[in-house]
Amino acid sequence: MVSVLILTKNEEQDLPDCLASVSWCDDIHVYDSFSEDQTLEIAIKAGAIITQRIFDNWSAHQNWGLANIQFKHPWVLYIDADERVSESLRNAIQLLELPATGDVVAFELQRRDFAWNGQWLRHAQMSPFYLRLFRPDKMRYERLVNPVSIPDGKTDKVGGFLDHYPFSKGIKYWIQRHLSYADMEALTRLKDVDQGVSFSIKKALFSSDFTEKRYHQKGLFYQLPGRPLIKWLYMVLVRRAFLDGKAGITYASLQAIYEYFIVLRSEELINQKKVK
Repeated sequence: MVSVLILTKNEEQDLPDCLASVSWCDDIHVYDSFSEDQTLEIAIKAGAIITQRIFDNWSAHQNWGLANIQFKHPWVLYIDADERVSESLRNAIQLLELPATGDVVAFELQRRDFAWNGQWLRHAQMSPFYLRLFRPDKMRYERLVNPVSIPDGKTDKVGGFLDHYPFSKGIKYWIQRHLSYADMEALTRLKDVDQGVSFSIKKALFSSDFTEKRYHQKGLFYQLPGRPLIKWLYMVLVRRAFLDGKAGITYASLQAIYEYFIVLRSEELINQKKVK
């Protein structure tokens, strides 16, 4: 068996279905950032163990949780409230042999992002693979937002799908949330510049470690001019988002707008720093 970790903040709408998808687990932890709705009541009713901490940034929050929450099992499946463990993923996990020690410390699983109309964004999805099943003592996170998973050991893959519904609360909520993400992305970019962080083209293109590859790709991407347009062209033409029809084109456009939010916020922070 594995333990399940769910991060929450005012998730009364999405949490019931999320909890239902992991009802097979005997150690469910809801890691809450002091919700003000019915999130805690829903979690308690489902028999989940609750831990609360004020949210500061994604990597710090996740790292604290892995270090301080007392899990029953040596392996943890980490999911968000707007995600669902499919039957195929549940079956794949239950068939795994998960030793408490060994070289493999994390498993990559495939996530399916769904549009507002319930359509799987098969092509438009930016990154389908995530390290979400791991030994908590062998995992840490970096970056303020959209954190990078840093496993201390080898990784493997597990079959099945983790289903993600990013538009479950509507387009307005998605945009508001990504405005806050853009703020943290801009702060991360400014921090990288101040610290002189360098990124490797070689690792971005050829690294066999997916997490390392993605880290360097993102770092190099943030140095490019015209990022919103580049992102839209990449999603539509390279990843072939047009094959997902209207939903794919719309999603690519939303992602490009999000990238423009980051550009504007970065410029604003840089100008503020110059004034000081």
